[in-house]
Amino acid sequence: MPEDLLGIPFPAAAHDHGRCVDEALRRARAAFERKGLKFTPLREQILREIAASHSAVGAYEVRDRLLAKGGRRLSPISVYRAIDALLYVGAISRFKSRNAYFARHNEEGASSRVVLACQECGRVAEIDGARVFRAIQRAATQEAFVPADAVIEVSGLCVNCAKRRQSGRASRSFRGEGG
Repeated sequence: MPEDLLGIPFPAAAHDHGRCVDEALRRARAAFERKGLKFTPLREQILREIAASHSAVGAYEVRDRLLAKGGRRLSPISVYRAIDALLYVGAISRFKSRNAYFARHNEEGASSRVVLACQECGRVAEIDGARVFRAIQRAATQEAFVPADAVIEVSGLCVNCAKRRQSGRASRSFRGEGG
């Protein structure tokens, strides 16, 4: 993620998103190279579409966007194969409850990550969830349970939408309209 956005899971709407996309592509190229895989033109196109916003997007939506931009009609399996490769190298993450994908905007590994989803603007971000996962592991161990997988997806309001909502309340209150 660009320097001015480090540590900010939900950057301001006015940020230079082109830099985010460029950085996601750079990291993906390096990840494919480290794994000894090719970052094919199709994989790049699909990553560009997924990284086009900070929101999660489904495979069919990616396919439709590429077609709308004048691309060739892709079979769903072609899109899913490219997505699988992007997942494998860690360039994207899966938003399991929505069966959608979003670009990873950090260098860290995919384990112990908590997905935050804004229910107002649709943006999605990942944060470190190591403490949460350790607590789950401890609780499971106490019950003699061995967890195989845990997915934590939290919906709510991102900082931008919360501020917008708060300023809307403040202005209504100032005008005598709010509580």
